[in-house]
Amino acid sequence: MSSLRQIAFYGKGGIGKSTTSQNTLAALVEMGQKILIVGCDPKADSTRLILNTKMQDTVLSLAAEAGSVEDLELEDVMKIGYKGIKCTEAGGPEPGVGCAGRGVITAINFLEENGAYDDVDYVSYDVLGDVVCGGFAMPIRENKAQEIYIVMSGEMMALYAANNISRGILKYASSGGVRLGGLICNERQTDREIDLSEALAKRLNTKLIHFVPRDNIVQHAELRRQTVIQYAPDSAQAKEYRALAEKIHANCGKGTIPTPISMDELEQMLLDFGIMKTEEQQLAELAAKEAAKAAAVG
Repeated sequence: MSSLRQIAFYGKGGIGKSTTSQNTLAALVEMGQKILIVGCDPKADSTRLILNTKMQDTVLSLAAEAGSVEDLELEDVMKIGYKGIKCTEAGGPEPGVGCAGRGVITAINFLEENGAYDDVDYVSYDVLGDVVCGGFAMPIRENKAQEIYIVMSGEMMALYAANNISRGILKYASSGGVRLGGLICNERQTDREIDLSEALAKRLNTKLIHFVPRDNIVQHAELRRQTVIQYAPDSAQAKEYRALAEKIHANCGKGTIPTPISMDELEQMLLDFGIMKTEEQQLAELAAKEAAKAAAVG
């Protein structure tokens, strides 16, 4: 257990967090690492590409069927996927009923008590990043995940989420060993995306671990419920995920305590990079449009 690395991938919904994490883990297992995935997203899609299936049965749904989590066996909730990767999904209640974070807490405790963490080099948590409430913060709060990797892009809300997740890490960094491993930019082809990502990383006292270029081969692989590593192992995109995996593997013990910034500072950064416009610029553009419309009518 002393050499066990517990990492977590956080990021806003729809950023490509689960796709990025599964491709990275597929590359890590190719490097000879033994891996356990603990899916902490209620969508239960953190293991789909590794298992080549629609959706794995979750700890919470199986516990509900059996009566309680104590009535389950480890093999009920853990499936073996690509090259021996162990896969579990915490799950969650029906939308609008109860706390989805409860599944995360229940699943982690059950897996630890039943030996799922034995004989693995990495435990990877895939966590919804829009919400950093108690349940979703569990891997950080309970000092489970030691390294947090934030998947983001050059989009405003992705940057906002990355900064917000950094606040959550900072809150628990002093009481535990959790550290920010770095940012992973999943390209959205926005203006000055790499520059902006590197600038945010610097402000957060971390680094841009890797810039993952956008490629349609990712979608082709997902339609077949596979990682790019499995679907197109010789592709340029597969090489990008392998490079990301190598950087994470070499990043052991190099995490930092983040320095999140205020919303005003974040917006100023976007202004400095020309991503956002000042009120004066917006008003001037509006006036120009109205003048052009009036001239056209006249």
